[in-house]
Amino acid sequence: MTERVFRVALDVPLARLFDYRAPEKPHAELQAGVRVRVPFGRQRQVGIVLEAAASSELPPERLRSIAEVLDERPVLTPSAIELLRWAADYYHHPIGEVLAAALPKPLRLGAAADARQRRWVATPAGQEASARGEPRRAPKQRRLLAYLLEQGGATEDVLTAQVSGWRQTARLLAGRGWLTCTEISAVTGQEGSCPSARVRAQGPTLRDEQRAAVDLVTAALGHFGAFLLHGVTGSGKTEVYLRLVERVLEQGRSALVLIPEIGLTPQLLGRFRDRFHVPMAVLHSALTDHERLLAWREAFAGRARLVLGTRSAVFAPVADLGIIIVDEEHDASFKQHDGGFRYSARDLAVVRAQRADVPVLLGSATPALETLHNVATGRYTRLTLQHRAGDAQPPSIGLVDLRTNAMHAGLSTPTIQAIERHLKDGGQVLVYLNRRGYAPTLLCTACGWMAPCNDCDARLTVHLSAQQLRCHHCGAAAKLPPRCPQCGFKVKPVGQGTEQIEETLAQLFPAVSVARLDRDAARRRGDVEKVVQRVSSGEARILVGTQMITKGHDFPNMTLVVVLNADQGLFSADFRAPERLAQTLIQVAGRAGRGTRPGEVLIQTDFPANPLLRSLLAHGYDGFAQAALAERAEACWPPFSRLAAVRDSALNAQAALEFLTDAAKLATGVAADVRLLGPVPAVVAKRAGRYHAQLLIESVDRSRLHHFLDAWLPQVQGLPSARKVRWALDVDPIEVF
Repeated sequence: MTERVFRVALDVPLARLFDYRAPEKPHAELQAGVRVRVPFGRQRQVGIVLEAAASSELPPERLRSIAEVLDERPVLTPSAIELLRWAADYYHHPIGEVLAAALPKPLRLGAAADARQRRWVATPAGQEASARGEPRRAPKQRRLLAYLLEQGGATEDVLTAQVSGWRQTARLLAGRGWLTCTEISAVTGQEGSCPSARVRAQGPTLRDEQRAAVDLVTAALGHFGAFLLHGVTGSGKTEVYLRLVERVLEQGRSALVLIPEIGLTPQLLGRFRDRFHVPMAVLHSALTDHERLLAWREAFAGRARLVLGTRSAVFAPVADLGIIIVDEEHDASFKQHDGGFRYSARDLAVVRAQRADVPVLLGSATPALETLHNVATGRYTRLTLQHRAGDAQPPSIGLVDLRTNAMHAGLSTPTIQAIERHLKDGGQVLVYLNRRGYAPTLLCTACGWMAPCNDCDARLTVHLSAQQLRCHHCGAAAKLPPRCPQCGFKVKPVGQGTEQIEETLAQLFPAVSVARLDRDAARRRGDVEKVVQRVSSGEARILVGTQMITKGHDFPNMTLVVVLNADQGLFSADFRAPERLAQTLIQVAGRAGRGTRPGEVLIQTDFPANPLLRSLLAHGYDGFAQAALAERAEACWPPFSRLAAVRDSALNAQAALEFLTDAAKLATGVAADVRLLGPVPAVVAKRAGRYHAQLLIESVDRSRLHHFLDAWLPQVQGLPSARKVRWALDVDPIEVF
């Protein structure tokens, strides 16, 4: 009889599977999705069995045996494997690394997939000792031994609940050979079984447009449908999510909810916990490896009826999936744009829903242009929420012309007056500036020296409270010098960051508490929640922050929003910059006037006549999006074409460009309906001591782009110049720089 060969995916940068013999120790039939430990070179690695074959291209003497089978049941279901194989093909990434991205790190290292419990049982010697009435002079030991014999053993959780101070007693009995401890699976019930769920509290009465959205998606439960929930900020999109999850839970199925930011997790999770009495699993990058493993196990065991998380949660093993919801679907955080496997969680959510035959709901006040294009072409169904919840009205939006108004440390006179007016009226104020630190640079007014980063083509940012200069590209840090290192003259910070704005506002309004929310102010777990609580409770009347404050947070008493330095995104080499700026302005403006009091938004700009700003003021996001899509169509940029980017870095600029130039030459005569743009250096060419460059590949047809990549990439991998660089392919890049 011919011995079967098992093909295993390993977490290595090679786009292939590896053949192994069955384990020498007899084992049940190996299924696809089971993890195994295999010899690989001089080491042993954990891999995942993907398929079996009757033979291998390797000669029998070179085939090695699987060393250990780690799972009793697959950690990846057939549908999960199918999705991940599709993703590996679409993003042209090694299958082993793609599968690894779907699992928590402890599982990639061989940790048990099922939760484990320690269980204590009496040994045969213990049974004999108990029958003799031993140990006669240790009543605690005698009672524990008798209890375990009567129960047939017990887990540590049960012992803790039933027997006081059992641990030391158990150790003494084990030392005498009368007890033993083993690990068992903590999974209860059948695979995929779900605990019952009930509604903890009823939600508010739905408005007609909310009810229509809920009814349309509910009608699609049980089969695939892609929906865009386009609702203005404060229109009650979260309530629509809650009602749909309620409908899914009533059917005995589970829901997957994706959010872009870790900072949004506590607030949204609180809404779900207040509404439902149901086991939940939360997955995001701020968790420890062990915490991620525990959450994954809850989903894997079928106990978690609701899984909520950021980007990587799209791979979560949700049992009996009924719906996928993607909140703030436009957000760039859903795209993994550095590191290894570069995927879009939003796009994979749609593919997963299609393959699972369940609806997917994408929600946003500022949908991505690609999503709006999918609506226009009939791929997605649009659901619109045009009105804010309750009696809240849209905020009034105005521009502050910085060319004609005096400035005080980044704040114009009209802005300061507006802040004073709103505070006097009992409102709260949000000041948005997407630049953390105290100032973007340190300048010598005598010789013109500006503090540079030695490893990047960038200047160091002043962080005054820490008395440091920091690079926001590579993380380098240095002490803040009291004088210019070149001429010895005084130095001063130039420009404004959130730290300086916070200081200025505290000086202007000394009787008012100011809070700041950015990555510097929220370094530890719980910091975001503390700041949000200060603002929600009214303790902090002014909130200063970066992108972290632009979405998801609901402050009913926030009546004024001020946008500083709005001009950052008006002049950029990236064709998506106007879209990102428009989304940011609309999102941050949406924090104002969400309660019963009217809201006001002031945008400071040196370019009040800019078409983008004028379009937003006159026609809102819809008007901007229509004009932007028309421009994209004329220029043949996505979504009217498909892009891929090859990015590399090297120790010198010449090597970075040489590799991409060699790669471009390989496309000669091969690229039918495919256009190569570049190579060119990155906008910030030198980062962290390495020189970066990129080559864009464009086609109006997705399939032709991928056929080209299939033929071209193996040739690129064989280039001699590839050994001098680090390079990666990014399909559907969201940043072009």
